[in-house]
Amino acid sequence: MTLSICVAQLNFVVGDMAGNAQRVIAAANDAHRRGVRLLLTPELALCGYAAEDLFLRPAFIDACDDALKAIAAATAGLKGLHIVVGHPARVAGDPPGRERSRSVASLHNAASVLLEGQLLHTYAKRKLPNYQVFDERRYFVPGQQPCVFEVADSAGHPVKVGLLVCEDAWFDEPAEDTRAAGAELLAVINASPFHAGKGGERESTMRERVMATGLPLVYAHLVGGQDEIVFEGRSFVLAADGTLAGRAPSFHEAQFDIVLNQREGRLQPAAAVEPDHSLEADLWHALVLGVRDYIGKNGFPGAILGLSGGIDSALVLAIAVDALGKDRVRAVMMPSPYTADISWIDARDMAARLGVRYDEIAIAPQFEAFRQSLAREFEGMPEDTTEENLQARIRGTLLMALSNKFGSIVLTTGNKSEMATGYCTLYGDMAGGFAVIKDVAKTMVFRLARWRNAHDPYRTGREPIPQRIITRPPSAELRPDQKDQDSLPEYAVLDTIIELYMENDRSPAEIVAKGFAKEDVDKVVRLIRINEYKRRQAPVGIRVTHRSFGKDWRYPITSKYRA
Repeated sequence: MTLSICVAQLNFVVGDMAGNAQRVIAAANDAHRRGVRLLLTPELALCGYAAEDLFLRPAFIDACDDALKAIAAATAGLKGLHIVVGHPARVAGDPPGRERSRSVASLHNAASVLLEGQLLHTYAKRKLPNYQVFDERRYFVPGQQPCVFEVADSAGHPVKVGLLVCEDAWFDEPAEDTRAAGAELLAVINASPFHAGKGGERESTMRERVMATGLPLVYAHLVGGQDEIVFEGRSFVLAADGTLAGRAPSFHEAQFDIVLNQREGRLQPAAAVEPDHSLEADLWHALVLGVRDYIGKNGFPGAILGLSGGIDSALVLAIAVDALGKDRVRAVMMPSPYTADISWIDARDMAARLGVRYDEIAIAPQFEAFRQSLAREFEGMPEDTTEENLQARIRGTLLMALSNKFGSIVLTTGNKSEMATGYCTLYGDMAGGFAVIKDVAKTMVFRLARWRNAHDPYRTGREPIPQRIITRPPSAELRPDQKDQDSLPEYAVLDTIIELYMENDRSPAEIVAKGFAKEDVDKVVRLIRINEYKRRQAPVGIRVTHRSFGKDWRYPITSKYRA
């Protein structure tokens, strides 16, 4: 006696209810042909995660309702196949079109069970997260009751499946209530954003649920990029003793099949086991997927970036090529009077290695024209960061002009260390549409560059990033002999202070107590505080840590608080 389950680990698009429904229908047909009896789709698969204030629009919910009906109708002939679909659902008693206050949520984050065209059950998520990037209490009200339904195995015997939605499984009560209602298996559908190390956290927490309930667990997860968030897939199944019985690929769509066997009165799951990957591998693939989906889902024909000969732009170029292919990426070198010869050489070398279109537009004439225009205003004043910023802003203007003319989106190349400290120029190197490494600290930039050079998925036989780009001291090259460390602490020190203060909420005193120089800590904390106004004007970027300068960083620009 066996029960075959499929996780539709698919890349859904926010707001494309008709297209998402067709993806579920196609997965259902494929699964049914393989003898699958239970198909699980991710959390809010029907509308995509997260739809944010689209949930406040009645017409949006109507479209979700219509799409659910379309799936039911299209799968009515799939005998014996139970389909779990994640979708928003109106609270009972809140009919379509009712006028209501937008400050009062009247939706459930729901999962419905369909069988042969009929709606058997609808479960409402009980635990609504409201931290980090989550804002579910703005849109949803929690459910109160467990949901258990029966699926017949190969011998016709019913298996009782308990349904949970994402955050429910991070708490004891929903799973315990589901077990008490008779569940023999926990099916958890999820849309859990990626950050470094999150995959291991999920498996560890789900193992706690398994050990507490004594039930095997299937974790069905979303894959794909949505604005700043990436979902990595990595669906999995745990046996009743907590052992890993299967794991789907990370950062790829998959129809992840699981077989449950009845042995000695217990359900024993089995599936393929995708191996774990290194931190650098996970970050690389998250960034690649984030770029591919942001550009693809928003309809941009390609990407363009300023290639300086430095490590940040080199890393972004390599990511963009892996995401889009060389024919959809363009690099522009814009040398100033302070650009070193090796920067030209290395930029040309890297562009040639990756096979992208490469152009050089010198900015010396524009820079001189600006200085002449401002000479009278600046008479008697020494050159300072004003002239440095002019160079960055000229480059930003040129890139945006090329973007306007040819339609490709500008990828900015600033890293998290720069975003934190304001070591970036508004309307200059911050100008663009998507900040690829906005949440990648400078020390990790170097690690990722080395990782990519050590991995050659296209079997080119050569490293994409010239070694000198990795080994030379970082410089913005906006004045003679400039080095990043002229203005900032060593990156190993800087990044650790940023991590402790910004990501983990440690106070300056606590950081100093860990052995860091008070002068360095005070400087970094001050820079983080005074540059909030810059970050508010930065383009959206991919989140890869548990706290990024995005939805999970909500600090006021105007504030007198100093600790």
